[in-house]
Amino acid sequence: MNKYLFSFLIFLLIVTSCDNNNDDTEPIVLSENIELYNEDLISDDYIFVVENSSTYSYLINKEGYKLWEWNFDTTSGNDLEILDNGNIIGLFKAPNPSIDFGGFGGTAKLIDSNGNTIWEFTVSDENFIAHHDVEMLPNGNVLMMVWERITNQTAVQNGVDFNTDIFAEKIIEVNPSNNQVVWEWRSWDHIIQDKFEDLPNFGDVNMNPNKININYSIDNPPGGSFFINGDIMHANGLDYDPINDVIYLSVNYYDEIWVIDHSTTTAEAQSDTGGNYNHGGDLIYRFGNPNTYNSLGDKIFDKNHFPNLLEDGVPGEGNVLVYVNGNSTEQSVIYELAMPSNFGLESNFNNEPNIVWSYLNDEIHSDKLCGAIRLPNGNTVITESDYGLWEVTENGEIAWKYLKDETANFIWRSYHYPRDGAVSQSLGLNQD
Repeated sequence: MNKYLFSFLIFLLIVTSCDNNNDDTEPIVLSENIELYNEDLISDDYIFVVENSSTYSYLINKEGYKLWEWNFDTTSGNDLEILDNGNIIGLFKAPNPSIDFGGFGGTAKLIDSNGNTIWEFTVSDENFIAHHDVEMLPNGNVLMMVWERITNQTAVQNGVDFNTDIFAEKIIEVNPSNNQVVWEWRSWDHIIQDKFEDLPNFGDVNMNPNKININYSIDNPPGGSFFINGDIMHANGLDYDPINDVIYLSVNYYDEIWVIDHSTTTAEAQSDTGGNYNHGGDLIYRFGNPNTYNSLGDKIFDKNHFPNLLEDGVPGEGNVLVYVNGNSTEQSVIYELAMPSNFGLESNFNNEPNIVWSYLNDEIHSDKLCGAIRLPNGNTVITESDYGLWEVTENGEIAWKYLKDETANFIWRSYHYPRDGAVSQSLGLNQD
């Protein structure tokens, strides 16, 4: 925008604010990052902006000004989140990784508000690497997503129709007090294939909706170098439901979200029995693309990010927000989906959740990253990775637009924090 036009618009905003308010009310002055600001519609929260693969992230107010900035000594491996005590839990890139697909990380860290690392745990070698996302559990343990190498020989012997090593998804739970892995789940333990009758894991995919068709993305290739090099699932985000003790895992190349029972022991997680849902580590629910198990219902996902379970009393609590990138249509969509009261999957049945709310805007499209969060007033903040942030109302009115700095990396995600909440207090914001 022309700098003189921008200055004139700021002048008009100040004049209008002064005309409509008492003389003792200070006018609202917006940063140059703000492209739209409707004071009557916004939810006046703080937003944590997480830059992708960066050494820098920051907390902003709705006027677009940075209230707190973090500079890291290593590059992020995507997800960062501020905890109530002001510390950050995040994933960072380990040095000299053997596995370096997009979204790789390697090292989970806890960092205090002054930038000091107070804990770290690394998963990075020739066969494993932590990637994309981490989650702090209520008990203080940390969930980490891990790519696990399956050699081509083992893969082929188990019915995988591919010509290189493959990388399956794994989730581990680490106790930071002693760095012990106290629980794990491996997607490789729950595969099925219907191509090679004389090989293990052969079965009817449709009659086994709790199993993972290991050849799905191979038969429906998403393209790109990651897939060619064996990254056949490419999960990119997880969230934890403390009420039901389940994990939501976004699996990009399957165009769906998997729901995994966390109540199992590690031994039960290797099997198909045990846990609160008595399916062991088999999927207890999945949604977004019923074609992965040839069942009924409509495919609504087209490359997906950030399975965001709505919690803490925000409107829609218990539902899940998902950003669908829309790579094949070049049109992104944000969905709010109602989770079933009892998780379950049936063959030859429409298991898909109800769409509670959705948002589509011709100007919103990004083929990577992105996400959506729900604010206390019912608005939704949408992270469009290569643009910035949008805040929209339940009726689809645009309340706020934030354009990222020209020199900034793509935005991975954003998170919201109330002005008077625990994070604000821990960081000493809003103190007279």
